[in-house]
Amino acid sequence: MRGKFLKVAVAATATAMLATACSGGGDDNNEPAGESGGTLRVYNAEPAFLTPSGGDDEPSLYVIRQLYRGLVKYNAETSAVEMDIAESVESTDQKLWTIKLKSGYTFDNGEPVNADAFLRSWNYAAYGPNAQNNGYFMKRIAGKADVAPADPDGEGPKEAPKPSAETMSGLKKVDDLTFTVELDAPFSGFPTTIGYPGFFPMAQACVDDIAACNEKPIGNGPYKIDGSWQHNVAINLVRSDTWKGEPGKPDRIEYRIFADIDAGYAAFQAGELDVLYTLPPARYKEAQAQYGDRMYEQPGDSFTYVGMPLYQDTFKDKRIRQALSLSIDRQSIIDAVFDGRFTPASGYVAPTFEGAREGVCKYCTKDVEKAKQLLAEAGGWPAGEKLILWANAGAGHDLWLQAVGDQIKEALGIDYELKVNLQFAEYLETADQKKFTGGFRLGWGPDYPFMETFLYPLYGTGAGSNNSGYSNEAFDNLMKQGDSAESIQAAIPSYQQAEDILGEDLPVIPMWWNKVGAVYSENVDQFVWNAVSDADYGAISLKQN
Repeated sequence: MRGKFLKVAVAATATAMLATACSGGGDDNNEPAGESGGTLRVYNAEPAFLTPSGGDDEPSLYVIRQLYRGLVKYNAETSAVEMDIAESVESTDQKLWTIKLKSGYTFDNGEPVNADAFLRSWNYAAYGPNAQNNGYFMKRIAGKADVAPADPDGEGPKEAPKPSAETMSGLKKVDDLTFTVELDAPFSGFPTTIGYPGFFPMAQACVDDIAACNEKPIGNGPYKIDGSWQHNVAINLVRSDTWKGEPGKPDRIEYRIFADIDAGYAAFQAGELDVLYTLPPARYKEAQAQYGDRMYEQPGDSFTYVGMPLYQDTFKDKRIRQALSLSIDRQSIIDAVFDGRFTPASGYVAPTFEGAREGVCKYCTKDVEKAKQLLAEAGGWPAGEKLILWANAGAGHDLWLQAVGDQIKEALGIDYELKVNLQFAEYLETADQKKFTGGFRLGWGPDYPFMETFLYPLYGTGAGSNNSGYSNEAFDNLMKQGDSAESIQAAIPSYQQAEDILGEDLPVIPMWWNKVGAVYSENVDQFVWNAVSDADYGAISLKQN
């Protein structure tokens, strides 16, 4: 999940993968669930999309998770995979999966949530000409290459061939409530991945007019949109009267959209918001002192990195990337800008995940002499060329990115320039179109609870969030090897070997792992945080007068 810049038999293996927490208004998580009712007012940035096939950024996913529901969900306390709309997800060989649905679920417009709803959604996302951000999540399904042929030269002059099919051959309807999914190869983690919103169903009316559905979503979840998306202002949801699962706690959720986090924090201080899921770096200590037991904290699994645009000639030599990384003292920046709250990253998988290791990146500890040596071996930095450092506007990233630039300049004599003028949606578009001209700030959070979520989506050849343009056949092969292991645990050694390749190649420069810091108002009775999907607005209850 971009933007933190986005988790049966599977439950037993998923439970250990994340350190999770669910917090209420007090310390006792065994308290009975809070009462229902009221309006919950929450901070949000402007989303990029409100459709399951398109939305892969944090502001989008926060809304989509309340409007839509999928086959499985993730337990807030354990991160275990639990059935949601699915009755069962089963396989005898981990390659051919049979999915049976619960009956009686519908979309807001009355269409049934049946096998067709999932098949059409997954096929729509996968079909290349539709250019949906979440299409790459379908990569393991047989026939994906037929609906979205690979581009033969990336960003080069050649074009990908036209699709030879409109639907994936691996998806088959058995009956109204049953369908099968055939994968290209066995994948033990498949049931864990399908709780990600890219796998949520879509109504036929939505697929028929995706632009209209993006403005006024036709959901199948516990909430429905009230009116339509008020761009850069608000998105308002009300409880759905057609949802037959566990109802949401608030009667209404109002996503109030802000251009920057400082404005959001000011609104929270003024009593205009009930939940602020993140904080301005410079206001953290103030918030900690002011809100005390209404501040929720825990070690996070959100990864901040400086991406390297490998599609730019300057960054193609890995020694350049290694030199830049070796010039950075992560802990000093964390201490100066974030009051020491974060954990320096020395690898690519969150420390809270099973399979994570320290020291994977041997270029992530400051060593100026080594940096100078590598830069010289690579032929030096182009004379007269500044290092451009990009970040999205309004989130406070300019503070630490300036520190990164200062350290590189001091160590290597490379002058730099910050480019922090794009709002998040436009910034993501720049990333997708691979138009960065220098290092770029992005973040990543888990989409599902096992370590693969930190690897292939960002670094697999052609993967949807591979914004650096990285491609390494050995990495891809190790990921496939891990995918085909007999269990999630058995896959870990292959995934770790793939991570070792990243630690040498540095397609992105690891910076740190966050610490969750969210605040909630006195109106909140029980605050709920899900380690996979973060603040769980539909489960948060309000005090009733």
